Amino acid sequence: DSRVPSSTRSGKSNSRQRIEQAAKHLFARRGYDSTSTAAIARLARTSESQLLKHFGSKQGVLQAILQDAWSGINPALRLATESVASVQEKFRILVDMMLTFLGKDAEMRTLLLFEGRRIRQAGDRVALVPGFLEFVSIVDGILGRLAQDGDLTVSVQALRSALMGAIEGMLRDRML
Repeated sequence: DSRVPSSTRSGKSNSRQRIEQAAKHLFARRGYDSTSTAAIARLARTSESQLLKHFGSKQGVLQAILQDAWSGINPALRLATESVASVQEKFRILVDMMLTFLGKDAEMRTLLLFEGRRIRQAGDRVALVPGFLEFVSIVDGILGRLAQDGDLTVSVQALRSALMGAIEGMLRDRML
């Protein structure tokens, strides 16, 4: 690809970082299934053996990229909502922060929307990174408080699914 991230072009980052940046770029532009480990290694200026050494597989690279993103999002969400007393305000902050975070990184937005919870490996499982499960726990905690306060009359899981679908829909609309 002609538009290679600058961190991938510079020699200053280590091979693991270069592989993650190259894979993120290629997965976002071409899709996970259409990106080979050879293409990732070539763009990262390293070997496929280095990719396998650091990540084990192409799936491992994707999981590392997604985990890194959630590792940046979740602590910020916790910090922003922990001192807020109003559960409704926590909920608003959570949605605003997710939209803001994903609005700043088009490649990550694409990966989270189209690759993050996609069924893989002959359709028998979805590989969810721990960071995503932590995010679900944060959302469930806020929604659980709404339910405890009597401000929620539907199941927490149903509202969480609806909320995540709404965020994904808004992000898709922005992309279009």
